[in-house]
Amino acid sequence: MLYTKDEVIEYVRSEDVKFIRLAFVDALGNQKNISVLAGEIERAFDAGISFDGSAIEGFSTVNKSDLFLRPNPSTLSVLPWRPSHGKVVRMFCDIENPDKTPYESCPRYILERAVKEAQKNGITVNIGTEFEFYLFKTDENGCKTNEPYDHAGYMDIAPLDKCENVRREICLSLENMGIVPETSHHEEGPGQNEIDFRFSGALCAADDAVTFASVVRTIAAQNGLFADFSPKPLENESGNGMHINMSVRDLFGNNIPYEHFMAGVIEHLPEIIAFTNPVEESYKRLGIMKAPSVVGWSHFDRTQCIRIPAATGEYERFEIRNADASSNPYIVYALLIYAGLDGMRRSLDLPTEYSSEKPENNFKKLPASLEEARKISNKSDFVKPTKSYKEVENDRKRTCKSSYSVRLGKGCRIPSRNILSSAVRASVRNQQRGRGKEANGTDGI
Repeated sequence: MLYTKDEVIEYVRSEDVKFIRLAFVDALGNQKNISVLAGEIERAFDAGISFDGSAIEGFSTVNKSDLFLRPNPSTLSVLPWRPSHGKVVRMFCDIENPDKTPYESCPRYILERAVKEAQKNGITVNIGTEFEFYLFKTDENGCKTNEPYDHAGYMDIAPLDKCENVRREICLSLENMGIVPETSHHEEGPGQNEIDFRFSGALCAADDAVTFASVVRTIAAQNGLFADFSPKPLENESGNGMHINMSVRDLFGNNIPYEHFMAGVIEHLPEIIAFTNPVEESYKRLGIMKAPSVVGWSHFDRTQCIRIPAATGEYERFEIRNADASSNPYIVYALLIYAGLDGMRRSLDLPTEYSSEKPENNFKKLPASLEEARKISNKSDFVKPTKSYKEVENDRKRTCKSSYSVRLGKGCRIPSRNILSSAVRASVRNQQRGRGKEANGTDGI
């Protein structure tokens, strides 16, 4: 349900809401938030709530650190694991500069612009994502162990599938938040699970992806478990993917041919893989156990980067299979939309469909390492850096002015400023510190 500002204010006043979480994500896609008391809700809408942007990885500089969170009322959700008396609600926020202009490095704003660019071209892009994650047992201190919660396999049932009740709790919590998963099941790896979502608009899909990760980690921790979304948690088992299903429709909701759009995605996929697969561990997953290794497409072969599922009508789509959940969904969805739009504008044709009977050297290979992926992006005319990855990594100051742009065809350029290079810089720092998006824990206020 889409709420208005007045409806949210009335809900807060009448439904015993005590805290409002104002949420956003950093350059890596990690969810951040600040909690305000219910009495501050009108100020949050009218003036915004300030925060120190220089303390957020990939955001503003020390000398221009003031940023403001302005809640988006349409994203209101009640957190079902918090007390029913004295409710806690959450809204995603637009980030603004002190002069009330949009903060252009906000990942959500970058995707919002991509969505608007698609609409200007007469299309809407719907996305439905499939998430894989492992559940591990924890020790007496609540820290992750390397022992999976069970040793079940693909689509097994209880009692082999011990994860069943956890998935049920996750799905019911999501439903209470207005997010309805389509399916859930045990995956191939021990303690590995998959939960899939029905398609929605790109911005809603990215909001749901961020919400989903926090719900899974919270419910897992409440059950004494650790939820791990990292690309390759166990060396000799299946990795975790984030399969992105995309469909293209006109502005009236009718399916339209997507071949040119899909061709654009295939054309630019090697250039954006540093963002769809942004950590070194991502490349330990690719090329084995059904994860793709070449830039190909197929109607049937699940080892390809792009697969066209056997679906018709409103479910007709293509599926991008190389991405993983260490990525920032706002940035990834935006890049995929821009890539597809470039394919439409240039009327790109699909390359030859992949066949196991044809030599693999007829197809582009995916990068074998993060370093190789970064070099490809660094040379890209589609994702164009004004500062090299090496320079970004060597820049230890928060005054980094590097920027990236997404180029759409000849002469058309949509800037995304410093967010993409900042994401790389933040990723490097977090790898050095041993930090990442797999952090677990229960929710606070």
